[in-house]
Amino acid sequence: MNLLIMGPPGAGKGTQAETLTAKLDIPHISTGDMFRKAISEGTELGKKAKEYMDAGQLVPDEVTIGIVKERLSEEDCRKGFLLDGFPRTVPQAEALEGILRELGMELDAVLNVAVPDEKLVARLTGRRICRQCGASYHVLYNAPKQEGICDACQGELYQRSDDSEETATNRLSVYHQNTAPLIDFYAKRGLLKEIDGDRPIPEVLVAIGQALGRDWA
Repeated sequence: MNLLIMGPPGAGKGTQAETLTAKLDIPHISTGDMFRKAISEGTELGKKAKEYMDAGQLVPDEVTIGIVKERLSEEDCRKGFLLDGFPRTVPQAEALEGILRELGMELDAVLNVAVPDEKLVARLTGRRICRQCGASYHVLYNAPKQEGICDACQGELYQRSDDSEETATNRLSVYHQNTAPLIDFYAKRGLLKEIDGDRPIPEVLVAIGQALGRDWA
């Protein structure tokens, strides 16, 4: 089964992707993993990507698309794959269609894990980190026994600057701006499966299974 999973920051798509790929026995292909693999293997495109990354620049589409093609051409993708983090724009989605055509593949479904923004902001801003040992907590889902104090070492817990409400709101705004056209793109192709992500993790997985015609209840 050839799948693409989408979802805003904090929607929990990484957790779902991990379980989903294990259940379907297909590789989970994220943008970061693809870049790291191409760079570690020293492919020409990997070397180009590294040049841009080392310079602190965005990797151009043509390099990213080439790396995606390299990865999808590998043997383990013949039985299916789950793409995560690519495409991010309509031109990338169009390029992906071209790659899949060349490889004799096509997408079976695009999963969009949706959660209301106000819930996402609460998820994204609730993380707390221990200054002393680095342990991670969440005020809603994994709260320390004593507020502001680490269970493990009694160190002070703090909120990272990139977990602030302003940063979270901005991240969501950028995501929606970039992703709204993609949702429309895949809806028109009859591939989009809307998944309500505002539920417990096991229930979201069951909903994904139902969308794919699998009974994981």
